[in-house]
Amino acid sequence: MSKFRLKKSTIGRIRLRVVRAGFRAAEVIAPAIGSKVAASLWFKTPRQPPAVAVPDGGVAFEVESMGSIVRGTHWGSGPVVYLLHGWGGRGDQLASFVEPLRATGHRVVMFDALSHGSSEPGPSGPGRAHAVEFGRALDDVAARFGPARAVVAHSMGSVPVLLALRDGWIGVDRLVFISPMNDLATYFDRFGATVGFGPRIRRGLDDQTRRRTGYPVDEFELPRLMAELDERPPTLFVHDRGDRETSHAASAAVAEGMAGASMLSTDGLGHNRILRNAEVVDAAVRYVRAAADPDGREYAA
Repeated sequence: MSKFRLKKSTIGRIRLRVVRAGFRAAEVIAPAIGSKVAASLWFKTPRQPPAVAVPDGGVAFEVESMGSIVRGTHWGSGPVVYLLHGWGGRGDQLASFVEPLRATGHRVVMFDALSHGSSEPGPSGPGRAHAVEFGRALDDVAARFGPARAVVAHSMGSVPVLLALRDGWIGVDRLVFISPMNDLATYFDRFGATVGFGPRIRRGLDDQTRRRTGYPVDEFELPRLMAELDERPPTLFVHDRGDRETSHAASAAVAEGMAGASMLSTDGLGHNRILRNAEVVDAAVRYVRAAADPDGREYAA
């Protein structure tokens, strides 16, 4: 979830050395405290990106989720397509998908997850969130607008979509996962290597994650969640080969081993610019449209 980064400046390097020294000491003398600090850092949302202009004609809405207000916008009418941003993102990052989907007869619903964008903080508190809060927000927005023709999700947003599907929300015809996160454990490993904690704090961080989210770390795995769905919707994976945030190879492996999956690989678009690429948007829209024409020619990435 967290993209733990320190600026590559003199101050950043000094801070990183201090953080590493603290975690090395905590690993030996106070791993429980170290794991709480690690969790506090991990579940902190990064600085939000600037707002992006969205198409005219949208209608703002609010729904309550977990005692807080989720804010979003919807356009058009017809079968519903939900757009879900990733960790540290905001709904309008997917603004390029709105007009093409609306033009093909869909109602497009975009929202900010709790503690993101214009939505209120959730149970984790200001500036903190996790994937389960994303999934609950999606559940509550879907309760307002109805079952989905499709969900288009970016990055970490793919995991809460699958949690919501597995744990009670049904009726999705197709999924489009763009630059999806494959599993949480890999990111915990990277996090530990960056800030310098060892296996004792790592075990504590796993425990902290279960306490905060209600799920063990190994449940935040895209292949596992896919396998546990009673009905697995056809899914299009879109991933750039040069993505430095999430793994193209992992997406390709899941798509290859999953019946009904398609894979679209790109080059030179990275993790976020891929959301604004016209060919990617067109591929996603064609994939969503194919759900309405099961007897027609199947989409091929």
